Amino acid sequence: MTPVWYQVRDLQAGRAFYTGKLGFNETYVDSDGSWVKLERNGMEIGLAEGEPQEDGGVAHVDVDDVKAVAEKLRSDGVEVGVVFELHGEMRLLDVFDPDGNRLQFAQELRS
Repeated sequence: MTPVWYQVRDLQAGRAFYTGKLGFNETYVDSDGSWVKLERNGMEIGLAEGEPQEDGGVAHVDVDDVKAVAEKLRSDGVEVGVVFELHGEMRLLDVFDPDGNRLQFAQELRS
């Protein structure tokens, strides 16, 4: 699996946000502490200290219930976007980390 990688200005703050607020678990920390891998529900994200990229990217995190995730994040003080549906097939929620990197929590809608 190739994780999505983000550059963050403050690695410790990034680690705290992803683990404490978004529910990721650290799976690897580099010996010199310059980068870390995180995982949630099979989705890997790598964080490395550096200047965030202008165009960034988007990481999709599959969840069972986007609305429940939105409520939990709001209660944890995370600024979240509006839950929206795409073509009646996916329910999505955009969240931005402290450096402006976008994550999209995604729920597949089954008929």
